[in-house]
Amino acid sequence: MSTALQIPGYVAGTWAVDPVHSSVEFSVRHMMVSKVRGRFTQFSGTLVTAENPLESSVTAEIDLDSIDTSNQQRDAHIRSKDFFDVETFPTMSYRSTGLRAEGENFVVSGELTLHGVTREVPLALELNGFGPDAYGGTRAGFSATATISRNDFGIDIAMPMDGGGVVVGDKVQIFLEIQVVLQES
Repeated sequence: MSTALQIPGYVAGTWAVDPVHSSVEFSVRHMMVSKVRGRFTQFSGTLVTAENPLESSVTAEIDLDSIDTSNQQRDAHIRSKDFFDVETFPTMSYRSTGLRAEGENFVVSGELTLHGVTREVPLALELNGFGPDAYGGTRAGFSATATISRNDFGIDIAMPMDGGGVVVGDKVQIFLEIQVVLQES
């Protein structure tokens, strides 16, 4: 039995990310005692599902100016040269380079470009399903997670705290809930 037949409702084709029904979120340790969560409100992406699902690919782009941590002052600081430097580097992008099955889920190999630096970043991917939507189209849903080091991307602001530790941690957890819509041929 082929892999495609093992994925209920699987459809090969080109899909566009539905930003209204998707989210791109993150969390990072703050002051060594808690985590700050945030999201990006402007992003786009294209998924191409191949006849053989393991030959599928994805590209995505995030508008870094759209960061929202529920605090305008913090968001402005993150947009500044201390962190994203959105005037110089307005977007973050991802391009898959491979896909493999891992148990019931998948791992997407890919390259993340942020702050002018490109690094390999694997995404742990859960396929949530394929199916018809209420508008006569076809949708699919995915959940994905990753952890990156902001220092690996040249975002190395050091803000030490009295007594040890830093104001902002190096490790950033990424959480994606993505719904895509099959595009007409």
